[in-house]
Amino acid sequence: MITVRVLDRKTGKPVKSARVALAFSGFAFLPGGVTSAEYTDEYGEAHFGYEPRSGEVFVNGRKEKEGSLRGLVIVYI
Repeated sequence: MITVRVLDRKTGKPVKSARVALAFSGFAFLPGGVTSAEYTDEYGEAHFGYEPRSGEVFVNGRKEKEGSLRGLVIVYI
C-alpha cells in the first residue's frame, strides 16, 4: 500500500481534497498505467492499494514526484 501525503509548500499544512493519481510501468503482476484518482482527506492523505517500486505522482493533474514510491510518499505543492 502507498500513502501519498500532500502538504502546502508555504505552510506545511495538509492539503484537503487534492486529486492524486499514480503512474507506473508494468511489472510481472501489475500492468502499467495510471491509477484511478483518489482525493486527499483532512490529513492530506490519499491511499492506494498498489505496491510499485517506482513511478510518478500526479497532484491535480500535474507531475509532482518521480522515483521511489514505497510506503509514505510526501509531496509539497
